[in-house]
Amino acid sequence: DRKRTGQGTSAYANGDEYVGEFIDGTYHGQGTFTSAGGEKYIGEFNDGKYQGQGTATLASGNKYVGEFIDGRRVGQGTYTWVNGDKYFGEWKDDKKHGQGTYTFGAKSESVGEKYVGEYKFGRKNGQGTYNYANGDEYIGEFKDDKESVQGTYTYANGNTYIGEFKDGQAHGQGIYTFADGTVKEGIWKDGEYLGK
Repeated sequence: DRKRTGQGTSAYANGDEYVGEFIDGTYHGQGTFTSAGGEKYIGEFNDGKYQGQGTATLASGNKYVGEFIDGRRVGQGTYTWVNGDKYFGEWKDDKKHGQGTYTFGAKSESVGEKYVGEYKFGRKNGQGTYNYANGDEYIGEFKDDKESVQGTYTYANGNTYIGEFKDGQAHGQGIYTFADGTVKEGIWKDGEYLGK
C-alpha cells in the first residue's frame, strides 16, 4: 500500500476535500482544505495540520489570516468578524495574547470604538488605550476586559479623572477635574465621590 507523495486531490464521502501537496499520504506543504460544513483553509500544512501562513474562513463568515502552529492561531494574525469587528495582533493557542488592536465594525453594538494594547488569554489585560464612540478615552491598565488599577479617563465634554479604577469605575484615590477647572480630589468608590 503506497502512500501518496506529491500533488493531488482527496475527496471524502462526507463532502470534505483537500487539494494540494502530500508526503507519505499526509497533507504537507501548500494546500486547500474545504469542509462540507463550509469552512475553508488555504495555506501551509505540516503532518496534516495547519502550520505556517494561511487563511481560514469559517462557515459563519469570520476569517483569520496569519500564522498557525499545530492547527491553532499563533503569532501575528488578523481576525475579521462578519459584523465588521477586526483584531490585528498577537495570538497564542487560538486566543488574543500580546499586543493587539481591536476595532468595532459597522454592525457591532460598539460601532466606532477601538482598543489598542495588551491581551492575555483573550482578554484585555495590561496597558492599553480604549476610545469610545462618544469621544471618551481611557488610557491605563486593564484587568479582565475592564478599566482597572490606575489610569486616566478623559470625557468628550472635557472632564478628566486620573486615579485608581476597579471594574471599570473610579475606585480608590483619584482626581476629577471638570472642564471649568473645578476639582474633586480624594477617595472614590464604585464611581461615587466620598470626599477627602
